Amino acid sequence: MTFADAKVVADGDRWTLILIRELPRPPAEVWLALVDPARLDRWAPFSADRSLSDTGPATLTMVDGDERTALPAVVHRAEPPRLLEYTWGEDLLRWELEPSGTGTRLTLRHTLADRDLDAMVAAGWHLCADVLQRLLAGEAVRAIRGRDAMNHGWPELRDRYAARFAGS
Repeated sequence: MTFADAKVVADGDRWTLILIRELPRPPAEVWLALVDPARLDRWAPFSADRSLSDTGPATLTMVDGDERTALPAVVHRAEPPRLLEYTWGEDLLRWELEPSGTGTRLTLRHTLADRDLDAMVAAGWHLCADVLQRLLAGEAVRAIRGRDAMNHGWPELRDRYAARFAGS
């Protein structure tokens, strides 16, 4: 699977990575995968201490094998099933869901403080979105996180995204 579109745009003194993926399930199902801690834990790079369907503080914990790194988060907007926006550490993530045929067009706008991370972050979200796609199709899958991503093509994806973003 690939992102239908992937680019990096200047956003003041920060950079926004924009990734678009077509998913074959309706927005309401995709929404649940974005906000429900049990579902997030099956595809995202982090676990959540609570549902992200309500605004307010949360903790998103990066998972890398046995290592855990808790980062503060704040859900700023939760408008089911079309918009979810939260901070994660110093980053801002905005998930936009639009009906697309019988499925959903999912747009992630991940605002980064450091442009040098764009290809690495894109490769990580690419793998996560692949898992999400399979999860939504009903497959028994598990998240690809941290060092485990190296065994699932992350270095090659990072290099492809770096080449793609080089002219941005």
